[in-house]
Amino acid sequence: MERMDKFSFTWVYFRQLFTNWYFALTGVFFIAATVLWMHILKHYPFSIAYPITSFAYVFGMIAALVIFREAIPPTRWIGVALIVAGVFFLLKQ
Repeated sequence: MERMDKFSFTWVYFRQLFTNWYFALTGVFFIAATVLWMHILKHYPFSIAYPITSFAYVFGMIAALVIFREAIPPTRWIGVALIVAGVFFLLKQ
């Protein structure tokens, strides 16, 4: 979105938006995630499936470290460890 012009309600802007490959790829990933979520809900109880979505925080921390080169304080790593441990115990039934 940083490569896009300033927002305006014009055909030029929307043509530029819908021919932006990064934007289109985001839509493809969103559709794939939705299909995957429906598959998970079909095969697992909601009380198990939904807490596993907290792994998004773990992947976000890894992306912050690897992709964006952010400095992450130890307290946040402790939080990530607690999330992983919580999901582990949830699935350990």
